[in-house]
Amino acid sequence: MEGRVYPRGPGRPRWTNLALQVRSLEDSIAWYGRYTPLRVLHRMADEYGVGAWLADPADAVPFVLVLSEFAPETDPFGYAPHTVLGPYAHLGFELESREAVEEVAARAAAEGILTYPCSLMPPPIGFICFVEDPDGNTIQFACDQGIYSIWFEEWGGRR
Repeated sequence: MEGRVYPRGPGRPRWTNLALQVRSLEDSIAWYGRYTPLRVLHRMADEYGVGAWLADPADAVPFVLVLSEFAPETDPFGYAPHTVLGPYAHLGFELESREAVEEVAARAAAEGILTYPCSLMPPPIGFICFVEDPDGNTIQFACDQGIYSIWFEEWGGRR
């Protein structure tokens, strides 16, 4: 395709990213590294500030969490109030067991960032807790949400 910067693309419309504005890129990278399987895929810097793409290295399909720390003097969105995800709007991570969710909740409680304790919710929500990231965004940790089962039942696991 003429005019492209990169040689590869998705080949069809795909959901590829979710972006969050952060106060400290390094604090956010460290937090997501402690609490999630996300790791730095790419870093960037320009006149607007610094950023990073975080992704799960085990995923087969590209999907990134974009973290952007804008410089106050060149913030292209400085005209608007900074908003965060919450209290219900959240990023969700499904873990392998209730014990894993309880471990995250205990660690978050010790750090003072547990915002919703472990709770068993009706299907398909599952066993969940909510934790706050360094910028106040709500992050859900859950198990037994049914996403994988329903995905494979409905779509046969096709990508």
